[in-house]
Amino acid sequence: NQADDSRMSEVPPVTISYLEMLSPCQLLPKPWPDGTFIVVREVTTAQWRFNRFLYLTVGEQWNWRDKAELPDSYWATYVDNPNLRTLVAYEEGSLVGYAELLSDSGETEVAYFGLLPEFMGRGLGGPFLTEILQIAWDARPTPRRVWLHTCTEDHPAALHNYLARGMRQYCPKERGV
Repeated sequence: NQADDSRMSEVPPVTISYLEMLSPCQLLPKPWPDGTFIVVREVTTAQWRFNRFLYLTVGEQWNWRDKAELPDSYWATYVDNPNLRTLVAYEEGSLVGYAELLSDSGETEVAYFGLLPEFMGRGLGGPFLTEILQIAWDARPTPRRVWLHTCTEDHPAALHNYLARGMRQYCPKERGV
């Protein structure tokens, strides 16, 4: 049926939102839900296979494709970057989610952030993001800006979570990006 074919080809455009925080004072923290025992730890030994696993596992449901097919050599070089920090959240030994912070020129990008599917819908995204942003701001030297981008293919609550933590949208063209 021709009508069915035209509907299937109508893929909505992906909208990218850029967000930033210019001061740690802008952080609007959200506490962990009562009775939740989550610990966030930094990965201290570069393990490219672990980063690739995190990326693929968290990103699969959101169609993260930019690194999905990259070779092992890319991952090894990427994870060896001394400006990359990988942070993971655990609940009683179970992996909850991860984030990657990439620092450069006095700025820190939240390059990746997300929860594993089994931990979604429990109110953990806001508190986890709070900890990640706090860790980013606690770095020495203190960054002058913490930023990230999200899109309409990410979790439907992602943009709201970033805004609720105090991040503000900006136009990359105004920054010369």
